[in-house]
Amino acid sequence: MPEPAADTSDIVDIVLEDDRWEDANLPAMAERAAHAVGEWLGLTDFQIVVMGCDDARIAALNAEFRGKPKPTNVLSWPTVEFEPHAPGARPELPDTDELGDIAIAYETCQREAEAQGKPFSDHATHLLVHAMLHLAGFDHIVDADAETMEDAERSILGKLGIPDPYLEHET
Repeated sequence: MPEPAADTSDIVDIVLEDDRWEDANLPAMAERAAHAVGEWLGLTDFQIVVMGCDDARIAALNAEFRGKPKPTNVLSWPTVEFEPHAPGARPELPDTDELGDIAIAYETCQREAEAQGKPFSDHATHLLVHAMLHLAGFDHIVDADAETMEDAERSILGKLGIPDPYLEHET
């Protein structure tokens, strides 16, 4: 991942590879999401890197790291391997201040927000919260874990004034 463009806060370093993310105010979105996730998790001192990129860049990353050569909305790379936990249980927080890196793709986020009838900033913030929870050990591989993660997202987003992202939206 490239070096951060600017140190935007004590929590989030931002890398902007696509100028549209600057216009969408990704630094403020990521900062807001990180503070909300940190508060919900009970973390006060942590660091993440968020890269705003385009579909071509995230497709290359998706191919390299997941063997899926296509765009996706968001990817995350936790700095630690997490120990297994009981299905549906809240994972144990990593023992590090550096939680990991996130990449988020502009075009995919925009398409999804439009298709779901959601404001772009709400959808992008949801994806950032989702990815940040992955950095903290949450996943959605089994149904019980997916339910735990979705409940966490609803709680965090609700505090940010963002509607439940899992409700049906009119298009």
